[in-house]
Amino acid sequence: MDGEVKKRKSRDRRTKSVDVSEESERVQCEKATEPMENCPDLKNAATSTKHFTISIELDLVAWILFLVALLTRTFRLSQPRDVVFDELHYGKYVSLYMKNTFFFDQHPPLGKQIIAAMASTVNYDGNYTFSKIGAPYTENAPIFWLRFIPALCGSLLSPLMYKLLLALDLNRWTALLGGILVIFDNALLTQSLFILMEPILLFFLTLGLVFLVKFHSTQLYSPLWFTYATAAAVAFTCAVAVKYAGFYSCCLAAISILRNIWKRLRDKNVSDWQLIVQTFTIAVIFTAIPATVYTGIFYVHLRTLHKAGPHDSVMTSAFQASLDVMVHRLQLSQHLDVLLVAFTSTHVPYKISDKRGSSHQQQVTAYSWKDVNNWWIVKRPTKNDLVVGDEPDPIKHGDEIHLVHGLTARALNSHDVAAPVTPQAQEVSCYIDYNISMPGQLLWRVEIVNRDEEGDIWKAITSHVRLIHVSTGTALRLSGRQLPDWGFNQHEVVSDRVVIQPSTVWNVEEHRYTKTDDQKERERELVNREMIPLTRTNPSFLRKFTELQMKMLWYSDGLQANSHMYGSTPLEWLFLDKGIAYWVDSQSNGQIHLLGNIAIWYAGTFAVVTYLALLAFYLLRRRRLCFDLPDGDWEKFQMSGELLLGGYLINYLPFFFTERALFLHNYFPALIFKILLLCFIIEHLYILLKLFAKYSIFMHLARLVVFVWIGAVFYIFRKFAVLSYGAAKLSADDVINLRWKDTWDFILHKRTPPV
Repeated sequence: MDGEVKKRKSRDRRTKSVDVSEESERVQCEKATEPMENCPDLKNAATSTKHFTISIELDLVAWILFLVALLTRTFRLSQPRDVVFDELHYGKYVSLYMKNTFFFDQHPPLGKQIIAAMASTVNYDGNYTFSKIGAPYTENAPIFWLRFIPALCGSLLSPLMYKLLLALDLNRWTALLGGILVIFDNALLTQSLFILMEPILLFFLTLGLVFLVKFHSTQLYSPLWFTYATAAAVAFTCAVAVKYAGFYSCCLAAISILRNIWKRLRDKNVSDWQLIVQTFTIAVIFTAIPATVYTGIFYVHLRTLHKAGPHDSVMTSAFQASLDVMVHRLQLSQHLDVLLVAFTSTHVPYKISDKRGSSHQQQVTAYSWKDVNNWWIVKRPTKNDLVVGDEPDPIKHGDEIHLVHGLTARALNSHDVAAPVTPQAQEVSCYIDYNISMPGQLLWRVEIVNRDEEGDIWKAITSHVRLIHVSTGTALRLSGRQLPDWGFNQHEVVSDRVVIQPSTVWNVEEHRYTKTDDQKERERELVNREMIPLTRTNPSFLRKFTELQMKMLWYSDGLQANSHMYGSTPLEWLFLDKGIAYWVDSQSNGQIHLLGNIAIWYAGTFAVVTYLALLAFYLLRRRRLCFDLPDGDWEKFQMSGELLLGGYLINYLPFFFTERALFLHNYFPALIFKILLLCFIIEHLYILLKLFAKYSIFMHLARLVVFVWIGAVFYIFRKFAVLSYGAAKLSADDVINLRWKDTWDFILHKRTPPV
């Protein structure tokens, strides 16, 4: 007992000494702060120091993902030193940017602009022509830097996926898995190694999703709220400005924003006026900013490309004449304002092989280049010669004219004979008098479509006209179809009863006066004409912007569905039934082939089906008042599923209604959402096991299955990486061993040297 009393007393003494020391420290602290209280300058200095404190937070996981992705995307980036796949097109566009030469592409220019900006920093002169796939690069072509921007965007995609999954309130391990899957998908790797647009598109798309999710979860009207809203609007606009496929994700963002507004309607703490102001603010941010950014991108595009080039014939005559150094082609021809092919005539008669017969009149066809056959002479019906008088005789709206072909001296004619390829329309020909009771019907009435802007006088370049056949009331039109071999596969020109349609609008590219009535002399004069514009036009930016938009939206590349050997269908994308040959080594069977990681693609398809099955199951159970999930998990299942499944479907289903050739890379935006949904399903199944699994063995088995699957992802990535980098000299047996599916069409040389 005495010993215990002594121990207790010693503990009490130690406690008192600690208390005394703490009290003394407190007194010292109070004394130390007294000078600051008594000295305002010191106090203000301390306060100002606190206000200027800057904290930097780095996510180590995101940086590791980025560095690993960058390593895989820049490894052997300069190899092969040949033009690979669509580098043929995009590399050529970059070269034209370097020379300020106008080009036409059916997709917006932002991706090409970014690559061109990088190329300009390394003093690329744009002299490489990108003549064909497999053509070797010259020594002065900066291959690494031309391919660097797609590689960088492909590398940033992994940490963005990680951040997006975290923003969706998923577990950090699940988010890490999403970043890893992006790194080790072979298709995404391959697409990031070359001058292609998809990595840039996916970067802006995913960046926009990150900002959109953060925008929804941020306090209304806070500085961060405005920042995230603006950033999301800019990112989605940039996605559209790279490829029009980004429009689908913009629709997803719009649906998400509208649903968020709809949820606010039931909040009784928010007044009607507050809702109106909030909706108006959001509408302004997500319309004004995208419109400004998109228009600004095209302003830079048109200001940069001010020289005439090989693609300007796609545009109207007025657009062409506004370009610098225009040394080619504006003639006295009719030029279709919409489809942009000049109609012409030759001495060849129509010869229809079916039983309908034909007039055997002289052909009037259309083709996409310009030559002397495009010249037509506008003649008053009352005049017998082709020589102009001393006074100008302007043709006005409503005038009736003859159009005489310059070289053959035969007048443009139409009659009640079915057109050769479009029998519901009338044949158009140059009239030949065969004395067979078929008189010529040669009168055409001029209707100036844009006379409100250009006036009633028919002017070269600027006036848009319809030529109405007086006898039948039909309009001269390009049918959009090609003639068979007897028509040299040129485009069919018809006269159509449906007058008001875009393809009946024409314009004159150049006007000159006829100086002789002698046909031989006139022919010699027309042949020797220089095909150059007489005057330069200065259309406004808005007019050029609108015209270019219309051409891009309605442009057809001529690739019909199933017309390309490496084309594929949306159903084939689900299970990776078909890839694309990008490049093959001339010395071996080494090649680059676009194929995804089948472990990821198959699992992603399984995740889509699983989510739909679970959604149907939960809805039926909740209808029966059986609430299997806690409210928080159910809300998370709904919201994440709407964004991820909705994003997948909105980027996938439209391709079922597309009537042009499709390729595997068209699936990439949907693939991103499928990978995100896959990560969500893995975490959700894990949550279900924690809630309902009675034995821990199930949890261990689930973890084992996931680890085995991840191991398969790594193995398949490593095995098929040779088809992404194209570095290995493969033998025929090596290529055959990589053909895991019969539908994969790899390339094999008939004869190759031993590897």
